[in-house]
Amino acid sequence: MNAVISNPSERRMVLAGGRAHPELAEAVAEHLGVDLLPTTAYTFANGELYVRFGESVRGADAFVLQSHAAPINEAIMEQLIMVDAMKRASAKRITVVIPMYGYARQDKKHKGREPISARLMADLFKTAGADRVMSVDLHTAQIQGFFDGPVDHLWAMPMLADYVKSRVSPGNLTIVSPDAGRVRLADQWSDHLGAPLAIIHKRRDPSVPNQVKVHELVGEVKGRTCVLVDDMIDTGGTIVQAAEALFENGAKDVIVASTHGLLSGPAVERLSKSGVSEVVITDTLPITEEKQFDKLTILSIAPLLARAIREVFDDGSVTSLFAGGV
Repeated sequence: MNAVISNPSERRMVLAGGRAHPELAEAVAEHLGVDLLPTTAYTFANGELYVRFGESVRGADAFVLQSHAAPINEAIMEQLIMVDAMKRASAKRITVVIPMYGYARQDKKHKGREPISARLMADLFKTAGADRVMSVDLHTAQIQGFFDGPVDHLWAMPMLADYVKSRVSPGNLTIVSPDAGRVRLADQWSDHLGAPLAIIHKRRDPSVPNQVKVHELVGEVKGRTCVLVDDMIDTGGTIVQAAEALFENGAKDVIVASTHGLLSGPAVERLSKSGVSEVVITDTLPITEEKQFDKLTILSIAPLLARAIREVFDDGSVTSLFAGGV
């Protein structure tokens, strides 16, 4: 395989991957039929990061792939440094590929004197030299407007939904949004599978993170297999409590489907001990061995990313491939 792709007009593609999720970068490179750009990266004793590319990127269409996985600040800083190195090495166009966009939940001010960190992230990448952003299932669609340039917002829903459809007859499915904020996503699932929709309204204490007070169900779930859909699973508290509310209302079975598997803290234990029969996620983030459990199914996001990268490189239409693309 070659480290670059050339089209008839002699444009070149280079793909570089950070250290946060090397398996995903390698899988994307394999789908594209290229080698990853040789990269030297290490951390100094004081925590500072160093990056150097081993081949010329002058005039290239560069894609810098890094998942914002824990330790998230280190992953973000490494990608910023990689973009700066690309810019200073005279890459013609730089696209940051962020399967999981860090700080996406801080997309607005809930109370006074709070930051909008998702906007700050966009500003940092623009300043570093990024011309374009590509990400999967942003926490809110408004984040697309934070970056002053093209944003390719990819959706894992079709892949996740098709997997669920292969496991359960759509005629007995109900798609469930775990909160009001995920209704649009759940509605897309409902349309894709032709299944009815239910909504769980949750009330939070804004001063206590990751804790839900009350669940209220809108919709009929009795005797049905429910698919709880969300963009991410962090500590698992919201999903497990939502599943319990569904069982209390007569649900026959509950499947959880989510794009980003953060699986922080007690998530694995909570999900393992819950009544949920299966948890389906993608590998936008690395799922280490200690985060894997019997009920977990992991789908590869690499084909989706590779197809989108190819469309951008060929000046094709990402929108034609994925709902939400720009």
